[in-house]
Amino acid sequence: MNDLDKLRIMLPHWIEHNKGHGEEFFRWADTLAGAGEEEIAELLREAVKALHEAHHALEQALDKAGGPMEGQAGGHHHHHH
Repeated sequence: MNDLDKLRIMLPHWIEHNKGHGEEFFRWADTLAGAGEEEIAELLREAVKALHEAHHALEQALDKAGGPMEGQAGGHHHHHH
């Protein structure tokens, strides 16, 4: 397996992983905004925006690499945070 094939396996995982973190950051931003910590909430929202940009770049990289490897689409494992 060459490096490009390995990347085609890893990119879908990275895309899904970043999506999960973005959703978590957004929930925390709402929680902190509700607690009067708007400055922290806004920083978390900025992190969400950066993850959206990363998501777009990762999807483009996956597309240019040839898409997910056969049988790899939708593969995901959970991290405990």
